[in-house]
Amino acid sequence: MLTKEVYEKYSAEAAKYLEKAGIAITEKERAEIQVAEYDLGCVEKIGLELVVYVNTERCCAKELVLLPNQTCPEHRHPAIDGKPGKEETFRCRYGKVYLYVEGEPVEKTQVAPPEGEEQYFTCKHEIVLNPGEQYTIMPNTLHWFKAGEEGAVVSEFSTKSMDEFDIYTDPRINAAGKRNV
Repeated sequence: MLTKEVYEKYSAEAAKYLEKAGIAITEKERAEIQVAEYDLGCVEKIGLELVVYVNTERCCAKELVLLPNQTCPEHRHPAIDGKPGKEETFRCRYGKVYLYVEGEPVEKTQVAPPEGEEQYFTCKHEIVLNPGEQYTIMPNTLHWFKAGEEGAVVSEFSTKSMDEFDIYTDPRINAAGKRNV
């Protein structure tokens, strides 16, 4: 459960990282930073912070902030009501993000899943994104990502986001686990 104190700490840190990345947000956006902690109680290792600019029937734009070594858990965006799942493009703005998707596994990944949680991170095809680099994840593709030592800011451009329908490898995760407290 995300407490007000934890929410305030992580949303404040996210605002600092957005500033480091040179991304200006409004006071309203600052007040609406979301903290995804997935009801696991370990947001420092599994979680992320985000700002949603727009989410309409046709498109979505967000900033994803990962603090140092923070990991977004493995998940996919399935088809819903006959519509394809979310297609999303990640563009790294700050730091380094390690993205893992379905596909040919690398011999040894550059970063490891959170300790003790390895069974919930099955994708081993590694894509490393540095500032200015991007990658598109097709609908229903299993993926997870992690920030490097300096944290990361990633701009997400996608089709409509319906995160509450995401399917996670870890059965303990609440798909609607983002909270504004």
